[in-house]
Amino acid sequence: MPDNTDTCPCGSDRPFASCCEPVIHGATAPSAEALMRSRYSAYVTGAWAYLRESWHPDTRPSRVSPTNTDWLGLTILKSGTDTVEFIAGFMEGARVMTLHETSRFAKVDGHWRYLDGVCDVSEAARNSRCPCGSGKKTKYCCMKKSP
Repeated sequence: MPDNTDTCPCGSDRPFASCCEPVIHGATAPSAEALMRSRYSAYVTGAWAYLRESWHPDTRPSRVSPTNTDWLGLTILKSGTDTVEFIAGFMEGARVMTLHETSRFAKVDGHWRYLDGVCDVSEAARNSRCPCGSGKKTKYCCMKKSP
């Protein structure tokens, strides 16, 4: 878990303590994008109970299991009232991967909840921009760092 002076994992450039951490600990997300960012941060920090709770009751899984995924970064492509399109980078073994998703959200009792999403998971191309958000080519960034 980042300490409260660390930059938030969601890529907002704000401190974790004033960005996603309050939402993970029960504050109301002010928008679908804020909820999506907090869910990404929850995956990074291992806040599994929050991830389950932030799911819409109609699509909520019975449990959310911990993973060993090494999340690399988040880029918001488009954000609407109840949808967010994003790319999240992660490591799968020695491979740099991208998750490109358009997520849908709905309010339940005044709180935004993740409803569902359409996603595509693929391996990052060596010459594409690295999904960690560095701006470098994947082969010179996270691919180079992999074991």
